[in-house]
Amino acid sequence: MSTAEEVARSGDAESRFEVTGPGWRGAAGVRLGIAVLRRLAQALLTALAASVIVWALLPLAPGDPARRYLQQRHVLAPTEEQLAAARAELGLDRPLPVQYLDWLFGVLRGDLGTSTRTGLPVVSVLAERFPATITLTLATALLAIAVAVPAALASAAFPGRWPDSATRLFATTAAALPSFLVGLVLIEIVVIRWGVGAVVTDGGWRGVWMPALAMALFPAARWSRLLRAGLLDALHSGYATVATARGSSRLRILLVHALPNAAVPFVTAVGLTLGLLLGGAATVEAVFSWPGIGLEVVHAVTARDLPVIQGFALVSTLIWVGVSLTTDLVAMLLDPRLRRKPA
Repeated sequence: MSTAEEVARSGDAESRFEVTGPGWRGAAGVRLGIAVLRRLAQALLTALAASVIVWALLPLAPGDPARRYLQQRHVLAPTEEQLAAARAELGLDRPLPVQYLDWLFGVLRGDLGTSTRTGLPVVSVLAERFPATITLTLATALLAIAVAVPAALASAAFPGRWPDSATRLFATTAAALPSFLVGLVLIEIVVIRWGVGAVVTDGGWRGVWMPALAMALFPAARWSRLLRAGLLDALHSGYATVATARGSSRLRILLVHALPNAAVPFVTAVGLTLGLLLGGAATVEAVFSWPGIGLEVVHAVTARDLPVIQGFALVSTLIWVGVSLTTDLVAMLLDPRLRRKPA
């Protein structure tokens, strides 16, 4: 039996070369549909469970919610009658399940409450800050991918040689540096000593490169190591041996055969990291006064603005669930084996 025939009988070959024909295409479509429905059901259950936890932030917070509500309206020593009226106004005199359902239906209508610090709807507060966070997240992801992919390719192409050693040293160093520390160093050197850039930015693309660089080092280091490991595994696989025997160059094997097979865990890691970044990078946004969600949450925590904190937690959770679901679906499209695996 030839090497190609051995590979064709292996699981790797099955993942790369789908058996063609109407019957197989129909079965593959059914498997994909079942897998998508299973992921959607899991995402919905996760979102519901998270909504219960997020809703519980308000009633479980220290102190009487009605007293906090009145004190935030400058009623510093409320009477029992005022407290009772506030509880009735806020619906706190009803059973907890009823309170949760009222809150949940309000959320479905787009009502996340009112900020006690600004008096504005929480939805408006978060919507105003979200574009800056999206800008910072996209810039961070682009920078990290621009560093991670070439570093991983160079490391896998020359294992044990100086490109591999240099990229591993970079990954180890970058992963050990906290992003806020990188941000402070950038401000000290680039802004104060060199006079380039600004500490206070408007949340646009012109001023995004420095906070994005501070945030991109850690994901770039993690992604490059992950992609390097996948590339090395793929280079030692059967189909890489077959391609080598057929006369393919090492560069072609690396880019055409190894990179697509190593892309699934890489895409998953990128997607999950984007979910975290979209939830707000509070420390970096605070260091650079970046007007995103993270900075708004820092202000809300300082002022004990619980509706904004609650709304942020809910939106962050839903973003995480949505990004995880999208990542799973993309991974299933890239690798048919994932459609047959239980979640």
